[in-house]
Amino acid sequence: MKYGIDRDSVVVITGASGGIGRAAARAFGARGARIALLARGEEGLDGAADDVERAGGRALPISVDVADDDRVEQAAQRVEDELGSIDVWVNVAFSSVFAPFWEIEPAEFKRITEVTYLGYVNGTRAALKRMMPRERGVIVQCGSALAYRGIPLQSGYCGAKHAVQGFHDALRAELLHECPGVKVTMVEMPGVNTPQFSWVLSRLPRRAQPVPPIYQPEIAADALLYAAEHPRRREYWVGGSTVGTLVANKFAAGLLDRYLARTAFSSQQTDQKRPRDQAANLWEPADDAGGHDYGAHGRFDEEAHPHSPQLWAAKHKYLVGAATAGAAATGAAVGAARLLRR
Repeated sequence: MKYGIDRDSVVVITGASGGIGRAAARAFGARGARIALLARGEEGLDGAADDVERAGGRALPISVDVADDDRVEQAAQRVEDELGSIDVWVNVAFSSVFAPFWEIEPAEFKRITEVTYLGYVNGTRAALKRMMPRERGVIVQCGSALAYRGIPLQSGYCGAKHAVQGFHDALRAELLHECPGVKVTMVEMPGVNTPQFSWVLSRLPRRAQPVPPIYQPEIAADALLYAAEHPRRREYWVGGSTVGTLVANKFAAGLLDRYLARTAFSSQQTDQKRPRDQAANLWEPADDAGGHDYGAHGRFDEEAHPHSPQLWAAKHKYLVGAATAGAAATGAAVGAARLLRR
């Protein structure tokens, strides 16, 4: 089956108005694809549509709250009516609250879960309703290292991402059994320079920031595009920090608890005080009509890495494997020669 993205491809991206979703819209648009952009904010959606058209694709912006399953279903049908059969569905949309758990209200925690977890469930259901009868299609879940390792000040987001991970594992096994022509894969992200740190509801005393090292959203977008074209792998890890976090959590979770207790409160805040009038998009989009378009990048361009050697290695695993095997063979040969000279 062909998985390449081109002008015949119909792609849906949720959370497309800003951050990783916005960068992904540009990346898929550069392939000439027909892209449905799902998000709430009208200013951000208009900007994303313009980005896609400038990149060479065709854009269909749709204002929708992914927590509303009926609206997501209606959006999916509109996509098929106006653009054609959906080939790829990319779930990116999320929301969060930066605060200790005991400072997050029950309604706020519920809202985080409805957007960040059930938004993925709703999008996936709408996609599968159309893909399974055709026995083809790709669903890409934008995940996070925090899907495996929870950190302080983001309990709602971490809980939702853990739920997405469990959902993904179960769904992938079901599809392998029932409909192997439909693929689902997940991309685990590191800290990314996105506008979320300027618009997520925060009760922290200082401005929120990603846990360093920080990566540019184009790296995340490139990973999502690659996953859409190579969906047979169950998941991809982006950034050396993601690999380090997941490995450390697997083998030393207790020590990591204590390390994060000491460091994660300060590492997720800058030295600047949080503005009292900072935007908060939990209930209403910060980039709605009357607001402004935040784009793909956040405030951390100077600190953010433009490349990820780990992602390159993930995309060239056979080359890396061959090089590793070659190095091992060379080392063994050198060792054997030394023994023979003794």
